[in-house]
Amino acid sequence: MKIVADENMPLVRELFSPYGEVVTYAGRDLTAEHVWDADVLLVRSVTLVNAGLLEGSRVGFVGSATIGVDHVDQRFLGQRDIGFSNAPGCNANAVVQYVLSALFSLRPQWMEQTVGIVGCGNVGGRLYRTLKALGVDCRCYDPFLTREVIPDMASFEQVLKSDVLCLHTPISTGGAHPTHHLFNEAVLSQLPSETLLINAGRGAVVDNAALLRLLPEKSWQVVLDVWEQEPDICLSLLEQVNIGTPHIAGYSYDGKVNGTKMVRDAFCRWLGRDIPSAPVVQVPPVELDVTTLAQAVLATYDVTVENARMRAALAAKNVVTSKSFDQLRKTCPRRLEFIHYQAATGVSEPLRQQMSILGFQ
Repeated sequence: MKIVADENMPLVRELFSPYGEVVTYAGRDLTAEHVWDADVLLVRSVTLVNAGLLEGSRVGFVGSATIGVDHVDQRFLGQRDIGFSNAPGCNANAVVQYVLSALFSLRPQWMEQTVGIVGCGNVGGRLYRTLKALGVDCRCYDPFLTREVIPDMASFEQVLKSDVLCLHTPISTGGAHPTHHLFNEAVLSQLPSETLLINAGRGAVVDNAALLRLLPEKSWQVVLDVWEQEPDICLSLLEQVNIGTPHIAGYSYDGKVNGTKMVRDAFCRWLGRDIPSAPVVQVPPVELDVTTLAQAVLATYDVTVENARMRAALAAKNVVTSKSFDQLRKTCPRRLEFIHYQAATGVSEPLRQQMSILGFQ
């Protein structure tokens, strides 16, 4: 069995080599020539999986180690009876860590404000439950969920009035509730003057051109991890936002490993084989001697460091934006989630409880 995989999937050789020969390539460079004789294709979000890639190949199973599936033509896979699985929720904790880092970096008193969440699936729902446990006032909008699932459900218009807006929707262009350019110029113009807008979902949920037009006359704070036209993003927009990162909100080591494992498990089910038990790797937790929750969060991950790295790379002479963007993702420093850290002995009990809510040991 030949297995073609994105080279950025951690542990892909370790987890899939028992089933066949694993050959890896840069995900964005994968072509029909690479996969024509493959039995299995394993990708991340940068690879478009469609007829152009798979027509004429012998691929029988496709796995995407990602939450989103907008890069996969599932209708085509169904027509060809090709098995498919993604990894919903694999990096939800990582995105929550990213959002909290951005909040504490830009607005230290954000916990006293109202946070609006648009899209409450695996990621947005995890963020909501975390913030509620911390006592934060939340408003949520997700037309596919009810108050039984999300008690703080509100109308879209009510959520727009929040002090902080966090976007975690998938991208869609059809149906009753399309999300493509959900935040168009008309919607963006309704945001209060002091809004903090964080998009760590999909780039095209926000009309980037409209955002660029409006930003000079607004006093918003904006954090963008996702962009339209990735990897060839708008550098003028990067200059205007407070924090810009190269689509790495979910790029914790834990999240990426979770994605690979979830796809491996689905692959085993597709084969009709037993799912192997995952090896337990004991990593001593890092002790944090901190006095505030902000210090604790930023000690594990400071998003402003990634912001500075991105700006420096894309400001270099003769840089090719798309290649630099992809290189930033490929060389993203290893990030561990909260579970790998613990409060030092002297940390106060109230702070220890807050850290425990986030997943600290």
